[in-house]
Amino acid sequence: MANSTSRAATGGTRWDPGQYAKFGDHRLRPALELLGRIPIDEPKLVFDLGCGPGNVTRIIAERWPNARVIGVDNSPQMLAKAAAEPSRVEWVEADVHQWEPESAPDVIYSNATLQWVDGHEALFPRLFGQLAPGGCFAAQMPLSRGAISHRLMVEVLRDGGHRGGPLGPQSLVGTMSRKWVLDAGEYYDLLAAQSSALDIWHTEYLQVLDGRDAVLEWVKATGLRPVLNGLDDTERERYLEQYRERLRAAYPQRADQHTLYPFRRLFIVALR
Repeated sequence: MANSTSRAATGGTRWDPGQYAKFGDHRLRPALELLGRIPIDEPKLVFDLGCGPGNVTRIIAERWPNARVIGVDNSPQMLAKAAAEPSRVEWVEADVHQWEPESAPDVIYSNATLQWVDGHEALFPRLFGQLAPGGCFAAQMPLSRGAISHRLMVEVLRDGGHRGGPLGPQSLVGTMSRKWVLDAGEYYDLLAAQSSALDIWHTEYLQVLDGRDAVLEWVKATGLRPVLNGLDDTERERYLEQYRERLRAAYPQRADQHTLYPFRRLFIVALR
């Protein structure tokens, strides 16, 4: 889902379903692991917040064939891709900040979306509070802020310009430097008092990627989108040239031409 915290990332962030799909297997694995931890047998109403091109939403519909399944996203490009494949899923364009379900859902599922949305201290209790009694809130978010790839992303913005100066507007550095995801304990404090059961865990995937600039191609689909859309054509070319070289040094190809890319994710499953 393309929600974000600033005009540079919200108004200008254009999502490329084709780029996103390049690493479908790697992106699908945590989504399925999150889905598999939801202990609801026969939900009536299920929402997928940040459904993107709908790959996971259709799997959700297969798991619960008797449920009404609604995919929600604020990217017209992603929703167009989702709707192009026939299914019984309903597709809705909405911003999660303003989104309200028409009736209390049994499951609110969100895979790799809510890191784009600010104000988690208010957002997570609000989403959880919209569930029907006995319902489940399940969310997964990448923990990329501490990754070398993300640190280099910000470094090039700060020093990749003329004579070591910054590239792009200063607000873009602030956007990319913010703490996208809270600590696990903070989510516990937000949800524990309302939950009948709460499970929070981290997983680090050692992703084996193909291609000469595999890590660059990975981040171009998601985390790098605000940067690419926040720079003009000249700045973007200069940025990618420098960022590419720094990534190659940080994540060298192995002897078999693959690249190892450690990637951490945070999972939350809370029952009302």
